[in-house]
Amino acid sequence: MTLPNFFNFVKHFHLRAHRDPARDWLLLLAFSTIALAGIIVWNVRAFDTVANGGTIGKLTTTTAPLFSRSSLDTIHTIFTSRAAEEAKYMTGAYRYADPSQ
Repeated sequence: MTLPNFFNFVKHFHLRAHRDPARDWLLLLAFSTIALAGIIVWNVRAFDTVANGGTIGKLTTTTAPLFSRSSLDTIHTIFTSRAAEEAKYMTGAYRYADPSQ
């Protein structure tokens, strides 16, 4: 069947189609029910897989870490110095004038 003949067939079939709202709603509800059942089955399967310690999808291979120990030490030093400054404000070692009072 060539392409133009196919379009003529579709037009001919469409013109003869009897419109039945009850049938259309029934088909819509049937497809929706099938889709909902599929979604529920998929989610139950995924939950069961994860609950039993499995993973969903492909397992990834481990890669080398993207950070070095020296950069972690630097970050730790920065946060330690910030915590020390915060402690000075909290204990009253630093005094500042509050313009709102």
